[in-house]
Amino acid sequence: MMLRKAKLRDVDRIFDLLQAYAKEGLLLPRTRQSICESLSSFFVVDQEGEVVATAALHILGDDLAEIRSLAVVKEQHGKGLGKLLVNRLFEEAQELEIPRVLALTYQQAFFERCAFVIVDKAVLHRKIWKDCIHCKKFPLCDEIAMVRATTFYQEAEPQEDTEPDDAVSDVYMDSHAM
Repeated sequence: MMLRKAKLRDVDRIFDLLQAYAKEGLLLPRTRQSICESLSSFFVVDQEGEVVATAALHILGDDLAEIRSLAVVKEQHGKGLGKLLVNRLFEEAQELEIPRVLALTYQQAFFERCAFVIVDKAVLHRKIWKDCIHCKKFPLCDEIAMVRATTFYQEAEPQEDTEPDDAVSDVYMDSHAM
């Protein structure tokens, strides 16, 4: 098995793999076009020319990147492919000097084994405003927000552009107060 950057020839297989999990409500659906547009952020695990796992690192800003579209064919579960991808994406975030890596997931135990910790979704204002607001589950998201700090993370005073947007925070908080 080989871990490598995704190539254009992988788009259909990545799409099929993600769609299988999207149909189960475990991943957000992606179009072939959206996969093509963000292809440079995808990695795949290739087994004899067949894509058996995939994931992408999506940069949300100067302080946060997200692991998204993590999927492993069911026959390959338990073989460490997901962890291999998460570790490679974390290395990529380190290389880019991004302080924190986010995962929104239903697989809490898996990400805990990858050194991620649970955080309050309310602190993820940039993610919520950019992507989550378009999700059919918003604002009642049932995914678990988990973050892992890179060596570039430093506790700092919040900068003006990192404060939660009041509108987003209010919508999120109001939905959870019900």
